[in-house]
Amino acid sequence: MEIQNMLHSVQMSCRIYNPEIEPEHETHVLCDCPVHQYWKRKFERLEVLEMWSKAVLYPGEKPYHDFSHLRLSNNNPYANILSSYTLASSSIRGIAKPDPQFHLRFVQQTIALDLSLNEKAEAFVQSAEPSVNIWELEQLESLVSDMSHTRRQSQIGELSDERSTKRSTFRKAFSLKSSDERTALKIKKRLSGSFKLRSEIIEEEQHRWPDEFDKDLVSRYQERIGIFRSVEELRTHSPIQYLHLLQAGYFEPIPVAWEGPLSNPLRFTIDSSAGWRGLTPAWRIYKNTAEERLYWTLKHRPGGESPTKPDLISELDMARERMASTVQPHSRYHDHNDICHIQYPSETYSKQMKPSSRRNSDRKSPADNTMIMLDVCGSMDSNPLKPKYNQYLITAFSKSNQPKHQGGLSTSNFPMSRGLPATIELTKAVLRRFVATLSNHDNSTHGYQLVTFSDQAQYVEMVNRWNLDEVWSRIHFGGRSRVMLGWQNIKEMHFQKHSGTATYHPMYGWQAGPQTPRLRLVLMLAGEIADMDEFELTLLDASWAYITIFLIGVDDCPRHHRRAGRLQRMADLNPRVSFIEAQGLVPERFVTHELLKCHLGENISMSEFEDLEQQPVELPSPLGSRTQRAQPGQSRSEQLPVELHSTEGESAWRRRSRPPNSPGLYELPDDQRPVELPATETMTLTQRPAIPTRPPPLPPQPMPDYLLDPPPPYLEAE
Repeated sequence: MEIQNMLHSVQMSCRIYNPEIEPEHETHVLCDCPVHQYWKRKFERLEVLEMWSKAVLYPGEKPYHDFSHLRLSNNNPYANILSSYTLASSSIRGIAKPDPQFHLRFVQQTIALDLSLNEKAEAFVQSAEPSVNIWELEQLESLVSDMSHTRRQSQIGELSDERSTKRSTFRKAFSLKSSDERTALKIKKRLSGSFKLRSEIIEEEQHRWPDEFDKDLVSRYQERIGIFRSVEELRTHSPIQYLHLLQAGYFEPIPVAWEGPLSNPLRFTIDSSAGWRGLTPAWRIYKNTAEERLYWTLKHRPGGESPTKPDLISELDMARERMASTVQPHSRYHDHNDICHIQYPSETYSKQMKPSSRRNSDRKSPADNTMIMLDVCGSMDSNPLKPKYNQYLITAFSKSNQPKHQGGLSTSNFPMSRGLPATIELTKAVLRRFVATLSNHDNSTHGYQLVTFSDQAQYVEMVNRWNLDEVWSRIHFGGRSRVMLGWQNIKEMHFQKHSGTATYHPMYGWQAGPQTPRLRLVLMLAGEIADMDEFELTLLDASWAYITIFLIGVDDCPRHHRRAGRLQRMADLNPRVSFIEAQGLVPERFVTHELLKCHLGENISMSEFEDLEQQPVELPSPLGSRTQRAQPGQSRSEQLPVELHSTEGESAWRRRSRPPNSPGLYELPDDQRPVELPATETMTLTQRPAIPTRPPPLPPQPMPDYLLDPPPPYLEAE
């Protein structure tokens, strides 16, 4: 993390916006400039690079690094690639600037070399695999012994022949062996290496899966994600690769201990030009070990053509094609109350992508558990920017026409009062409409659990149409998105609520049972997700979870369409994931309609959607929520049923629903409750007691020392 933040800081100081370009200096003579300070920090980690390379190298491979000007022993194949810089555009300080044409050639040469080296590495590793089945070595050993025994018997029969005797004596005198004997020796040497390899595999398997319960859990994991047959074939025909990936944990669920820390074996950086290796033979096209494992898993699933990761050029070209395919939304979704029309006087909306016809494969049942996970990263409260490209090089950024709040709407419920970006208000407006219509569909008055995440995750409260403003006022925005933190929180809450139907493994965490209710999660995103590959890999195993992803982006922005294209590929490859996107001036009813379709797993017609929008719902019963409140001494997991309301929210609802200028019954002491009076007596009104003031808002959360909200160019890495 430290070296990545340092690289980003140097890139920003040098106005380098493409993450694949490292800063360069005209001279290798070290000075105190930011570029050379970064080089010094990288050089200090050279020993770590060498240790990592030795740990993940396949037999016969050689490590390398990108410090050829400091160390002579190096065989970096990327040393001869053309640089993205040209001296003609260098500054006075000697720091060069990337050139669009040079950058294009740099990218093309890197892509070609990556593919070529991957192909050679795969062929080399495959040629090093044993030529025999290591699980049938006893039979081969027996055949070799029979061959040697047969040869000895034939030599005994030849002793009577004089020429044969002389020939045998000549071979013994010069220690010569027959062709059969030489073949038998070669086979024995190979068998000894195969015996050793098989012993290492068996020992590693017994260490990782010591009992039948663990073996059964791992087998079911492989079947769920679809790699069971490929793993068996790899174990039989490619035992070297099998052992390599077995030690990396490719064939078992992701340990719970990996989900929280900033650094874990799924978040190691891969940099082919600098020598930071991956774990598979074809590691050179990936950016981290999570992405490498994800594509390895997708490649080894049965059926269909295995997906390949798009390179920088093809990914940006696909993003531009998506931008060109947007269309105007249907006029039936037009609503003058949309945030964009209130903030920005326009009669039209931004063009949107056509919604996909595919949605979650199973319909929502009454037993399903609906939860909402909201991204509150720094992109939500920052000015939306669009990159300017010269071919594939980002040269600058420009502001979008997505409006900001400048007054007219109340912002008392937001942490900031002026200049509120429309992304926050749009997210809130869509969430309000979605919760209202979904509550009408479910006949629910209590709302749904809300979890926020950025660089930390937090369960907020049950959110519904009546308490949304109050709940929203307690949400703080900032930081960099880490979806795995929010997912860990969501998963723990879901399984704590239904713990009687699931089991808990000390290493791999919660395992759903056949009776575990399904989770229906709505994930609302607005920025770059640092660990999306790890999240997608986790969802392949979450057969109990159905996810609807909603992404908000800037209008006509290639960066947004690169993210959207990546999420759409994720939804296409997982039948339990659906994806919706919106950009610019958004028709909120259109987004809400599509969210309902995907979340419920059914095709809701326009007339049905309009009925759900208008359908009245009774206000939540205060007595009902009060009787269901958790008692003192209960654990936090027991305080998470969907029926709960906070005490403050309950009191606020009572005040809003009471007729004006009349004391409520709940505010009167027991001895002053109204009773039936005799006709001769008169009733005196009691004085209304003072309503206690609301507690002050929560103080702002402390932010870590490292960079939380990197400027948009850094997010281009996705």
